Amino acid sequence: MKLIGTLTSPYVRKVRIVLAEKKIDYEFAIDSPWTPESNVPNINPLGKVPVLVLDDETMLFDSRVISEYLDNVAPNNKLMPAPNRERTEVKRWEALADGICDAAALSFLERKRPADQQSTDWITRQETKIIRGLEYMSEELGESTWCMGTHLSMADIASCCALGYLAFRFPEIDWSEKHPNLARLYAKMMQRQSFGDTIPQG
Repeated sequence: MKLIGTLTSPYVRKVRIVLAEKKIDYEFAIDSPWTPESNVPNINPLGKVPVLVLDDETMLFDSRVISEYLDNVAPNNKLMPAPNRERTEVKRWEALADGICDAAALSFLERKRPADQQSTDWITRQETKIIRGLEYMSEELGESTWCMGTHLSMADIASCCALGYLAFRFPEIDWSEKHPNLARLYAKMMQRQSFGDTIPQG
């Protein structure tokens, strides 16, 4: 299978980490949908990464869909619980983390526009979502070792991909100082090769 994405996207990073944790071999093709020559719109009608191309040429897109597929296709190192309340909780963590990433990406893109075309209200709205999301994430984690249960799950992977993206694009937010419990979780995850090998670059 082939994964198409960038070295900066937190959603691509999430899938790369899942592939590493599940020990699944794949080809990684770097392609940014923001470049004129990008092939991404031809394989994903939404023009977004990541895209996972299966061996039968089926295209999967959206990191949550891809991650769940990968967790099901390889039985080792399960990252999602069986369908029950606990699974719903893990997916809620993932939705929170992806929501933080969504707001961060929207703010980043708005800031790249010419200064006279930027909407400060829009940027403030997105950054408010980020701050509230971090506060909620920190409150939900509390003093627990993992986001959910007693071992690594998609909740931890998604949450720490969001934290890593903020550290990469928005160091001024300084979430590690404001939320030491999130900093401890992220430091622990960064000890894993899957996280160390996928630090955002660009």
